[in-house]
Amino acid sequence: DLSEPPEAYAYEHRSTGILDMLEKLKEKFLDERSVLEKEEVQKRHAYELLVQDLKKSIEAAEDTISQKVEQKAKSLQSAATMGGDLEDVTTTLADDKKYRSEM
Repeated sequence: DLSEPPEAYAYEHRSTGILDMLEKLKEKFLDERSVLEKEEVQKRHAYELLVQDLKKSIEAAEDTISQKVEQKAKSLQSAATMGGDLEDVTTTLADDKKYRSEM
């Protein structure tokens, strides 16, 4: 009789293959996800190490720049002081020569 719904067991032999295939796909996807998650963790760790290394490099470069700027300032100050000393010595020498020539 067509008015009755088909029995569930009538389709059981057909759906078993599909269910097995879906179960295998589920396992495959879970395995792939696990591998991808491990790769992501490794890549994140490598990225964090790279960022940390770059930050240290930047700090070292900034320290070097600071030291060089400080040394340059000291050198300029020293040059200015020496220039003033040279001017004083030159003036004193000229005065001494003038004094000797007047004697």
